[in-house]
Parts: sequence; structure tokens; C-alpha cells
Amino acid sequence: MVLQYKLKRETRWKKYPGKSKIKGSVGSYNFRLLNEAKTKILAQGNYKKVLKRFRAIEFFKHRR
Repeated sequence: MVLQYKLKRETRWKKYPGKSKIKGSVGSYNFRLLNEAKTKILAQGNYKKVLKRFRAIEFFKHRR
């Protein structure tokens, strides 16, 4: 999965480097979660919503 972010007023998505490396608070950014091939958007919105979906996918992927 690929996590991307952008400022709310920008149009170009960037690869997410980590919460500590972005400037400002996560509230001023939009986030989206893509599949590995970057063809399907799995979640889009604020940081909390996208990370919640990411954790859910990882949980069910590794559940046996």
C-alpha cells in the first residue's frame, strides 16, 4: 500500500515521508491510501480516517 499526502490547497500528491517530517500539523493536509500498483484508492480524507483504514487492512491481511 502507498500513503500519499498534499496540502489542502495544492493539487499534486506526494509520497508520505512520515508524520515528523511534514511541515505543520496533519490537519492542514489531505491523505490517501492506494494499492501497491497505484490504480485504486482505498481511503481518502483526513489523517485519522486513512490510518484507521490502513490498520484495518493490515490486521485482516495478517490474521490467520
